[in-house]
Order: sequence, then structure tokens, then C-alpha cells
Amino acid sequence: MTPPADDTMRNDGARTAAVVLERCDELARHSSLPDGLIERVYLSPEHAAVNALAAGWMQGAGMDTWQDAAGNQCGRLEGATPGLPALLLGSHLDTVPSAGRYDGILGVLTAIAVVERITTSGRSLPFALEVVAFGDEEGTRFGTALLGSRALAGTWLDAWWELTDEAGITLHEAFVAFGLDPAAVTAAARTSNDFVGYLETHIEQGPVLEENDLPLGIVSSIAGARRFQITITGKAGHSGTPWTHRRDALAGASEAIVAIERLARDADLIATVGHLEVFPDAVNVIAGRAEFSLDLRGRFDADRDSVWQQIETLLDEICATRGLHVAVHQTHAAPAAHCSDRLRGVIAAGIRAADLRAADGADDAPAPLELLSMAGHDAMAVAHLTEIGMLFVRCAGGVSHHPDESVTEADVARALDAFEAAVLALADGHQAGSQDPA
Repeated sequence: MTPPADDTMRNDGARTAAVVLERCDELARHSSLPDGLIERVYLSPEHAAVNALAAGWMQGAGMDTWQDAAGNQCGRLEGATPGLPALLLGSHLDTVPSAGRYDGILGVLTAIAVVERITTSGRSLPFALEVVAFGDEEGTRFGTALLGSRALAGTWLDAWWELTDEAGITLHEAFVAFGLDPAAVTAAARTSNDFVGYLETHIEQGPVLEENDLPLGIVSSIAGARRFQITITGKAGHSGTPWTHRRDALAGASEAIVAIERLARDADLIATVGHLEVFPDAVNVIAGRAEFSLDLRGRFDADRDSVWQQIETLLDEICATRGLHVAVHQTHAAPAAHCSDRLRGVIAAGIRAADLRAADGADDAPAPLELLSMAGHDAMAVAHLTEIGMLFVRCAGGVSHHPDESVTEADVARALDAFEAAVLALADGHQAGSQDPA
């Protein structure tokens, strides 16, 4: 389905994009940090506030709304008949510390806007539409990512109840304080029969679209990730201790971090050490303990796991040479998730329709670009239930997880057109019984 490219529709698209960006700004004001910085974590007062705002916007788009048993904010627009399986749309509203205002948030607000467009059009679909604003994708508060989407996917683990935040509050305690019942968390779980698929819009979090002068792209797959907390223990001592008597945990950690980077580069993987803490942390004391995080990502799980085995061997060798001890705790694991051919096809159809509208029907736009996402997404958890597809939106400089995160109104307008057209292409194919609606 290719919408007509008249001025009225173009102006409507621009107005919708402006509203989406205004809502991103409004959500950004709900933060636990001062001075305009953004941090919004799972089960916090800020989480409750943005859920309430999202619920109001969902209702304004014609949806029935509820907050599920894990704190995800949900909305539903019935299809041609009540009770049909749904096409799930959405992303997350939580952030990392000192975040930008579009990572996750843009996907939630785009989904709501597209549902409102379809409601306004009066078109009935052969499936329901549901929007979900996941409460925890980043894992900022409790260190384990995708808690909201894993609850929906039915893969919640009871071991998580003992996770603690920096204040020592357990996940169980945070649930109760938020007004949720930990014993009822399984009520958030859905089944594969509930959905016909999942579509998510997200900023790229990389430079590929910008380098190719493209506003939109298709995600082919999402890299699998494993996260570890690594502790190297030596012996604290005076900074005047001779070299032969030192057991310096920080020196061992430093050697390990540089070697991890080398191993990952050689294997075309991504490895990030984003946290490093030293004890006792004094200028004239040898570090007796060093703790650091490791986030390891790869296109293929087997390659990622092979490199991790090399890293483990390397850690043992470095610590044995230096007289240190190493302990490793895995905090997160998510397999690579591949976007289905069918949903990649409808997203491609959506991008082509948006390109035609932007070009007044002149079909001279380049073919839609497919690219790998090295960043993790809620889609990885939802893939346990149903097929997934993702639309990427260009972001300036590929910058994400930073206050400088930026998108243009024109690109958001194009994304809205493409996302709506993708939903309608899926509806057309669903009604025709086709497996290739594009």
C-alpha cells in the first residue's frame, strides 16, 4: 500500500513528527538527575510518571490501557473483531545514566502515533494492535537487562528477586514499593498465540545510516550479548613496596582489559569495559582489589562464546603470572536474535512507501539498507514468543547513551510514514494469506 504524496498528508506527517518530538522532550523532564540530565530507572517514581503519560497518550490514540504485572505500560486497539491476536509495537522508556532522549523512547512514541493514525483512518485490521512501553531494557538499576520484556516473554527468573541496586534495595522490595505484587509477576507473561509479530522502531545507535545518507534502515539481526563482573584480587600495600613483592590488582586488571580489546578486535566482536572500581582507592596504596565489567557482543553466539573462552584462559594466565586471584560472575546473557524474512519484507515495503511519498512518487530512492544491530533491544526477549522486525532511524554521528543523542524532525516524519506503511503491508498480506506481503 502506497499512500498518496499530497501536501495535506505531508503536512500531517510533519505535524505528527513534531508532536512525537515534543513528547520526547516532555518525558525527558522526568529524571532523577539535576541540571537537565536524564536518568530514569526501573520501578522508580520517574518510571511511574512516564507510564502515566504514555497511558494517556495511548488512550488518546483510541487504545484500552493497563500496566502489567511487571510494570510495563500497555495499550490495545482491537482489530476487525474483538479478541484477535495482536501485532505488538513498542520499545522502552527507561534510560542509562546521563542518557539521551530518544533511545527506546522514540520507538514507544512512534508506535502510539501510528496507532492513532490508523484509528483516525477508520481502517479495521485483521489483527489487533498492541503497544508496550517496557519498563526495563537497559538494566541500569539492577544490572540485569530486559527485565520488562523478559516478563512479557515468560522468561522471568526467580533468582532475580535477590538482585540489589546501589542503595541495597532488592528487586523484590522495589516491586512492592512500586505497588506491584512479586508473586503475580507471571501474569505479565504472554503466549505465542497472542501475537502475529513484533515491530520496533529505534534509533540506529551507530553511524552506518548517516554515512550512507539514508534516514531509515532495516535491522537484519541483533547481536547476542553476555555481561560479566570480573574481580581481580591481589594484596594492598604501601606504594613504596619493591616490584618483586607487589601483587597489584589494578595492574593485572589493566593488562587484562587491553588484552580483551585485542582478542575482540581480532575476532570482529565488540568488547566494552564500562565500569572499573579499585580498592582501597588511595593515591599511595597498591590496589588490593579491582572490579570491572565486561560487555561482549557478536553477530554469532558461537563466535562470541569462543572468544569468551579465550578471555577466561587469558585472565587465568595473567593472574597466575602476577600472583593474583580472579573471580567471574556472569550477570546477563542474551542470544543473537534474527529478524524474520516476513517482517524485514514489510519494513522494506514501508520504507519504499515513505520514500515515494517524500519524493512525490518519483521512485529514484536507493534500495533499503539492511544492517546488523550491535546494540541489544527488547526485541531479543520478545523473539522467544514471536517473529520480530526492526526499523532503524538515523541518529546524528551515531551517538547514543549520551545527552547529545539527536534525530531530525524530517527523519522522524519519514519513520512514521514507513512504520505505518509496514503495519498496513502486514495487514494486506495477512488478509491475503501471503507469506511475502512486500
